[in-house]
Amino acid sequence: MESRVIRQYGILNEQIRPGDMLLHGIPYPGSYIINEQGIVVAKFFHDSYKKRDSPEALIDAALGQISLAPESLQSTAETPEVRVTAAIRGGQASIRQGIIRHLVVRFELSEGLHLYGPPAPTGMIPVDISIRPQPGLEILEATVPPSHPLRLKEPPIELNVWDGTVDFVIPFFPTGVIASEVRPLDQPSLRLEVTVRYQACNEDTCLLPRTESFLFELPLDVIDVPNISLHTGHGQREGSYDGSRHLRRLLIRKIRRNPLGFLRYIGTHIRLEAAAWIRRMRAG
Repeated sequence: MESRVIRQYGILNEQIRPGDMLLHGIPYPGSYIINEQGIVVAKFFHDSYKKRDSPEALIDAALGQISLAPESLQSTAETPEVRVTAAIRGGQASIRQGIIRHLVVRFELSEGLHLYGPPAPTGMIPVDISIRPQPGLEILEATVPPSHPLRLKEPPIELNVWDGTVDFVIPFFPTGVIASEVRPLDQPSLRLEVTVRYQACNEDTCLLPRTESFLFELPLDVIDVPNISLHTGHGQREGSYDGSRHLRRLLIRKIRRNPLGFLRYIGTHIRLEAAAWIRRMRAG
């Protein structure tokens, strides 16, 4: 009651005010990853229920490494010295509202070679990975692998470098502009354009800088919703199970605590139902 456990964990969603009848008291969406000894080894939390990590990301965190299955959506560019693989991790590369996918860029370097991280001196090219911006596509902060220092004799400077096999991970997700929970899909797929720029060097010389481009056509998908009137009729994938009984219990509890919030909820529900009816009529 009163979200006691949520408050104890410190994850109460304070963006939801008491006047928001149905949602007040919910936590920020997230997950704790716990090992066999009961120790938290990773955690994923976001400021909105429309951002959630995929099961694959949770598995990677539990294992402590990124697994790129051969059947995953990926593309490779390689030279005799460096192999660069760009892959989409999570959900068989499908794009759905609220689910974060990951662009994984893996470098496999020949022995003795390394890559530079920023900042790099003039004339040296650090690793740069970018996704072409487009409306409705949110790009989150990249996860960069740990580097190690390399001290050069000429010029006498210390640089941050990577060698061997290293993975760079860039999370991204669609907003309601691309895929919404309250309307059918507007398009079948999303084009993701990726540019990777790098320069591989050994302790004496550097190879020429390279720029690799990757293009992915990612299928859009609707989300799964329970079979209750609040969620149905919006063009999503509706479950066969009936959640009406649980919704009634929630409404009774919320109405007793906040009668005015119930009226706000009714107004919002009517607007959503009207919009769904208009879409159905237009679709014929």
